[in-house]
Amino acid sequence: MSKTLILIDAGFLSKLSKHFGGGYYLKYDIIKLSENLARKENLECSVIYYYTSPPFQSEFSSKEEMERKEKYDKFIKKLSFNKKIAVREGRCQRLKIDGKFIYKQKAVDTLMIMDLMRIPLEHKEIKKIILIASDSDFVPIVEYLQKIGLEIILYTHYTKKRSTNFSRSNALLQTVTRYSELSKQDFLNSLLNEENKK
Repeated sequence: MSKTLILIDAGFLSKLSKHFGGGYYLKYDIIKLSENLARKENLECSVIYYYTSPPFQSEFSSKEEMERKEKYDKFIKKLSFNKKIAVREGRCQRLKIDGKFIYKQKAVDTLMIMDLMRIPLEHKEIKKIILIASDSDFVPIVEYLQKIGLEIILYTHYTKKRSTNFSRSNALLQTVTRYSELSKQDFLNSLLNEENKK
């Protein structure tokens, strides 16, 4: 069975988990989800690149911010124990729009693109890559990788409704080798075992 690398936009996957959970985050196993998707493609998951950002911390962090950061650090530490996972961290930006704070991940897409560029050099045995994402910013790198012989398999979720978390142009869908839509069942098939929740 051929090996594959899986690149995950954690922000996108988190929003999708909450969407399928009806406003509550589904407690799924990232490794199990990745391996299940690879198996669907008759591939073996070799490395999982997980792109995320720490929660925002203001200059004088509130108790809530510190608690959120503590939970995040614990999660990342546990995740990093598995040698199959490589965690890449961007940063979280806070913006105030119409009196409300909006939080956005920064540099995450850039890190993903940098790793995609390195794959042909550092993983010459890899011919197929699974990308879990939704951003059309990946179109140029996907086009380049396909031009040099790699297949890019996209797992995503989309809707035709505008101004939603899952509305997007068709550019990325039309560029990748093929794509599949992530479903709620994919998450349910990858739920955390009770022993892993502790």
